[in-house]
Amino acid sequence: MKLGEKEEPLSDDMLFTDGLPVEDSNSGYRGANAAAAAGISYRQLDYWARTGLVQPTVQNAQGSGSQRLYSFRDILVLKLVKRLLDTGVSLQQIRNAVERLRQTGVEDLAKITLMSDGASVYLCTSQDEVIDLLDQGQGVFGIAVGSVWREVETSLTELGPDELTSVDELAAKRAKKSA
Repeated sequence: MKLGEKEEPLSDDMLFTDGLPVEDSNSGYRGANAAAAAGISYRQLDYWARTGLVQPTVQNAQGSGSQRLYSFRDILVLKLVKRLLDTGVSLQQIRNAVERLRQTGVEDLAKITLMSDGASVYLCTSQDEVIDLLDQGQGVFGIAVGSVWREVETSLTELGPDELTSVDELAAKRAKKSA
């Protein structure tokens, strides 16, 4: 299925169920840590947030001096965007892919493979879909989201648990600075 098209809901079968991050809408990773975990520069991160490609879901910047906070899912999408760009997929196709990924539940991301023929990005949720694309000669490369997921987990684990920041912590620091 081409990204951006309507599809049936994904099944409950998972590639793996261990290590699913707990989504906390009040805690996330600061921009520098998100960029490092995704393997991109802070400048790219900032540009993608300002242009709406991948915006932080925990906390977006709200003026000068405020900090963005990115969730695990945001960082996963950042890394996927980087992979797609590295393979030569157009920014417009990546925007379509990101929109479709936003609509996908976090548990469902682990079982997706993104396939591309260089012009379009396809979302495959089963081996049969991947084989169909390859048989038609459409699929040129694939990105298994589950493996990218584990790469992001490893990167964030190496940063350490102290790098997870809550919205309340940032507010307290801002209040202390202005006092």
